Amino acid sequence: MDQKNISLNLKRIREAKGFTQADIADRAGISRVAYRNVENGSSIPKVSTLQNIAGAVDVKLQDLLVPVRSLKKVRFRAAKKMNSRENILAEVARWLDDFNDLEEILNLPKKEYKLKSLAKKLSKMEAGNERAKYAAKAARENLGLDNDEPIRDIAGLLESAGIKVYPLVLASDDFFGLSVAEEDGGPAVIVNTWERISVERWIFSAAHELGHLLLHFDAYDITESQEDIEQENEANIFASYFLMPEETFISEWNDAYGLPLVDRVFKLKRIFQVSYKTVLYRLSDSIPNVWGKFNAAFKAKTGKSLSRKDEPEALQRDKFHAPEVLRSKEPDSLSSSCFIEDRLSRLVRQAIDEEEITLSRGAEILRLDLETMRDIVSSWV
Repeated sequence: MDQKNISLNLKRIREAKGFTQADIADRAGISRVAYRNVENGSSIPKVSTLQNIAGAVDVKLQDLLVPVRSLKKVRFRAAKKMNSRENILAEVARWLDDFNDLEEILNLPKKEYKLKSLAKKLSKMEAGNERAKYAAKAARENLGLDNDEPIRDIAGLLESAGIKVYPLVLASDDFFGLSVAEEDGGPAVIVNTWERISVERWIFSAAHELGHLLLHFDAYDITESQEDIEQENEANIFASYFLMPEETFISEWNDAYGLPLVDRVFKLKRIFQVSYKTVLYRLSDSIPNVWGKFNAAFKAKTGKSLSRKDEPEALQRDKFHAPEVLRSKEPDSLSSSCFIEDRLSRLVRQAIDEEEITLSRGAEILRLDLETMRDIVSSWV
């Protein structure tokens, strides 16, 4: 038995089903230490023990033994070394395989990647700020967005372009997202939607990874793990201009001319549904020391200093106003349900309706427990 496969599969399946290590140990009738050693790969279990563990997580024994596909065309880089990198890649590989397998068993044509020709065109241009700005404008045009149209559903927008979106939850504020090239089962954008990361950051991360897909598709190499500062900056500029088109941004900024700096920044933050940092990042090109001025003004107004993780007037996750309200009734909150991919859920429902997969398999694909899956199925109309 391959310890690495067992370890990766166990951790992936356990976390997908919402179990703790203690839960599985108790259900399998083994000690918590024994289970922990199996999951971390430090001991090889007996077949009978592994069968008990498989039963505890409600999967077949083979599901714990099957090799995890190794992704190669991935852009997954971080400023710090990540111990969970291998597990994240295994989870993404399995998710992509589930997605593509569903399309195959349902005999569905592969969704067209609408931005492929744009990426090829951009690869012939000189890298830098101007290319990033051009890419943002061209991408919006390709996706049918008006110049003054804020992006209300970035996950849906990317899926409409043939890009798979996976909102993965990882308890880490060092990992925001990654992307997978078309040759490896994508194109796909993976965003960390952990509750301690702001919704604004989710949205920016999705746009940032789109920038990498368009601007750096020749740099998708799993062996590279260190950030490339120039590429990161180019993707940041792309995301900023993609989320906040230049003409509209300038117009909105000028319209708020009479407001104090903090209120002025927050108004643009609400209009475009971005972080205040995204607004300041954009303003830093034209306003000297805008970060320092904003921080001083914020402290003078509130009596508090901003930390790196703070998101004042953050978009909330428990409410969402209808997407058609734009300027006259600007949304003051955003639900995490606004960052949910729809296409995989549709495929799962179709496969269950056509009896191509079981309810249990559907739950596994959607990373849900069986009870939650039953509740979803009972709500289908």
